[in-house]
Amino acid sequence: MEPDPSTSPPTSAIFTAAVTLTPAEPEHFDLAFTATTQPCPWPKAYGGDLVAAAAAAAMRSVDDGKTMHSMHSYFLRPADIGAPVRYEVELLRNGRGYSTRQVRGYQNGKPVYVCLANFAAGEPGGTFRSELTEAVADPEDLPSSAAYLADRSGGTMTEKSKAYWSGGRGFDMRHVPGPVYLTVEGERAPHQAVWVKPFDALRPVDGLSDAQRDLAALTYVCDYTILEPVLRVLGLAWAEPGLVTASLDHAMWFHRPEPVGDWLLYVQNAVAADAGRGVSTGRFFTRDHRHLGTVVQEGMIRVS
Repeated sequence: MEPDPSTSPPTSAIFTAAVTLTPAEPEHFDLAFTATTQPCPWPKAYGGDLVAAAAAAAMRSVDDGKTMHSMHSYFLRPADIGAPVRYEVELLRNGRGYSTRQVRGYQNGKPVYVCLANFAAGEPGGTFRSELTEAVADPEDLPSSAAYLADRSGGTMTEKSKAYWSGGRGFDMRHVPGPVYLTVEGERAPHQAVWVKPFDALRPVDGLSDAQRDLAALTYVCDYTILEPVLRVLGLAWAEPGLVTASLDHAMWFHRPEPVGDWLLYVQNAVAADAGRGVSTGRFFTRDHRHLGTVVQEGMIRVS
């Protein structure tokens, strides 16, 4: 049983649990695993649980040293919380330089998630990385989510959601210019940055190398805040009465490996918002400005 975030010290164990897979007999494709979605205070499971578990399943199906360099996902149906999802892996291609996998997640007899993941052996080539264009405050100079929320209340926030935002997501998250939990802190601009770091050292994950686990950690944490630039520019906070959001589709590219243990800066921009949907981009940087990965996500944003 996972720790209750309202009574236990913050820990990254929820991520470990999300990507811990149990081999199963395949029913549709070549390999199968099950993983259990983790506790959260919303009516549906966190989308990062599905992406990270599917990434782990795909990586466990590639045994020739290739590294996952891209992943493209669709969220088809809401997933139940605290229930197993069956991840079926199809071995679409095994080439000398590249391999491709399809992963489908099934729950209650229906597909809830699907992705394509591509792997590369790596080869010599030119190197380029995008750079940060603006100075950003250091994470040590910013309040944690717990510190920010300690004496605040309002909107639809409950004690359970407050505890989850404060310490139940496995990662410390610190916003620039400020969070959008209760109100939109800072200007209604279509961009923000979030420092992210595991609350404690990531644990070993059965079937994954440390490098694969750290890559899965990026797929896991990226979904928490990627729609926030759209919320920010629309003037919406997470605790806005009637707000409903859902991930629709999601793409990630992994440019270079890096241990996920120190602070990473997640720089995000809103691209568009219309017809109840919004698109954001995100880039992960190390503290010394190395660009690790790029994210694009479209989500539903509705206020009833």
